[in-house]
Order: sequence, then structure tokens, then C-alpha cells
Amino acid sequence: MDYAWSDHQEELRRAIIDFAGKTLAQDVIELDRSHGFSREAWQLCADFGIQGLPFPQRYGGSGEDVLTTVMAMEALGLACRDNGLLFGISAQMWSVQMPILRFGSDAQRERYLPPLCSGEWIGAHGMSEPDSGSDAFSLRTRARRDGDAYILTGTKTFVSNGPVADVYVIFATVDPSLAALGITGFIVERETAGLTVSRPIEKMGLRTSPMSEVHLEDCRVPSERRLGREGRGAGVFNDSMEWERACILASALGAMQRQLETCVQYSRERHQFGRPIGDNQSISNRLANMAVRIEAGRHLLYKAAWLKQAGQASGTAAAMAKLYISEAWIQSSLDAVQIHGGYGFTTEYEVERELRDSIGSTLYSGTSEIQRAILARSFGFGH
Repeated sequence: MDYAWSDHQEELRRAIIDFAGKTLAQDVIELDRSHGFSREAWQLCADFGIQGLPFPQRYGGSGEDVLTTVMAMEALGLACRDNGLLFGISAQMWSVQMPILRFGSDAQRERYLPPLCSGEWIGAHGMSEPDSGSDAFSLRTRARRDGDAYILTGTKTFVSNGPVADVYVIFATVDPSLAALGITGFIVERETAGLTVSRPIEKMGLRTSPMSEVHLEDCRVPSERRLGREGRGAGVFNDSMEWERACILASALGAMQRQLETCVQYSRERHQFGRPIGDNQSISNRLANMAVRIEAGRHLLYKAAWLKQAGQASGTAAAMAKLYISEAWIQSSLDAVQIHGGYGFTTEYEVERELRDSIGSTLYSGTSEIQRAILARSFGFGH
């Protein structure tokens, strides 16, 4: 791996930090309190080119490679305090746009990728159901063939971007007896008859990223909107999850860097017993641990991205990156609260929100337990 960024990459990183610092400085405290979603901020990111970073120029993207995209998302996380917004953008990129790019037909790519890259449309991904979370392939949503269409019936839950999405990538089974071999992916537009979206689900953290259930009742989807071949949806899903695990926590790593810089500054300015609190070993040790976690997480993140870019097997590296960074973010957030003392428990200092936002990272894109199971299988254990 080459650790030196090119002039283009360095220029892009600086431009993103400048853009986010000046343009995405909305009142996140109030947005978090009201579970608000800023469509304006989403569009500003799209206008800058964020949603199109790794996608071909013919579809409105920038054609950047995976390493450059991950670097860009880390920079965005460093400069933008709205973790929910960045999570929603990443979720769309890796679990909606990427499977359409990799498995969609030419017509599907032409129809869906340009408006998703431009911000005109928002995309959401529907796999989890009320009775199937980590056991994803036990889903109950059915897809029945009916002439030149499929009839979809079922319910998806924990759908990030669900309340605001214009298009959904939905997974259903054409035959439950086939287990994973019956799973099939579909692209379902918001206005399709039979698709309804529930009220937003209130959450502990990432409140600026709206989430809902999506209900499908005799929802007729033309066969040309099937994503990939019938019965090959498990492969589409696994591929998109590997992309998510490899890349979605890049902005979290940037948030951890921002968190550390905030804590260092606070530890210099806050005095107790006549000296900066950073002079206390109990505080400086926490800062040191936060710095080590960032550096370790960065190595894991960029190794997974490098393997993706090289076209090499990256499942194990992606699982390691997802597992480590998600759990490190929580621990560093706990350290940040402790460093700030009573102020860390208040909304005003925005430290407690980082802790709440971090907890979801051990759940989405596969729980920490699932990541450990993936790693165990690489040793020949489990099944």
C-alpha cells in the first residue's frame, strides 16, 4: 500500500474540508432534537459531487477510485458534525447505487444512477424485516411472478432514508423453500402502487438520518426492474454489504479525529486545581488511547479499500474494519464524555450526541457479532 496521497487527492481533501466547514454548519443540535432531515444539506453534498464520487462520469459521477472516495468521506466526517446526514449518504452510495452499478442492466443504470448522483432522488435499501435481522435470508417478503411483472408482498423495517426515499432496492424471495437461492433483488419506485411508508422510527442516535418501515401489499414491479438474475439476490446483497463494511465508516473515522481535536483543545483550556486538565495522567491517557484507535482504524479502513480497488478478496478485511472502527468509535465517545466531565453530559457541548450516534455503528451493515462470525469462518469455524 502506498501511503502518499497524490496532488489531486490532497486538493480534493482540502476542498471537502473547506466546503463542509462553510456549507454544512447547520444547527445539528436542533436537527437532532427534532429528528430533522436537511434535504438542503443533502443537495449541497450532491452538488459538490459527494454522492457521485465512485461512480462513472457517464452517470453523473466523478469516477474516483475507492481509496480516493474513502479519503473524501473521512474528510467529510472531519468537517461536518451531522453524522446522520453522512450516514444516510453513505448508505445510499454503497447499498443502493453500488448494487445498481454492479448488477443492474444498462437501462437501470441510465435511469437510476444520474438522479441519485445529482441529489434529485434519494435511495433506500430494504432487507431487514420485523422477524429477520442478522438472519437476513430468512426473510418473508414474497415475490410472485405474474406475467411480465412480480407481485411483492411483505414488510421491511429499519429502512434508512425510508421516509424520504424516491427509490428502494428491495429483497424478496420467489420461493422460501430455496432459502438463500430464492432471494431476488428489485428496484421499486416510491410511486409504485402498493408501496407505503410508515411514520419515521425514532432512534437513540443518527436522528438526522430518517428511518421507517416500508410495506408492500400486492406491489406490482415490472420484471425489467428486477436487479440481477432471479434467485441471485443473496449475491447482490452480500456484495453490497461488503462494500458497506469496507467503506461506510470512513466518515466515522473523520468524526473520531474531530472528536480528538475537540478534546485536546478542551483539555488545554479547562483548568482544575490550577492547571490544565490535560496535565492529569488520567486525561492524557484517554487522549492517547483515542489517537491510537484512530490510527489503527485508519490502517484497517484503507487496507479494506485498497483490496477493493485491487479487485482482491476483501471480505475479511472489511469485517475487521467494520468491527474495529465501530467499537472504537463508541469507546472514544465515552472517553470524550468523561474528559468533558459534567459538560460532556449536556447537549450544548455536542459530545453526548457523538456517543449516541456511535452506538448504531455496531448494528448497521451487520452487527459486531456478525463481523466476528465472518472472521471465525475465515479460520474454518462456524458455517
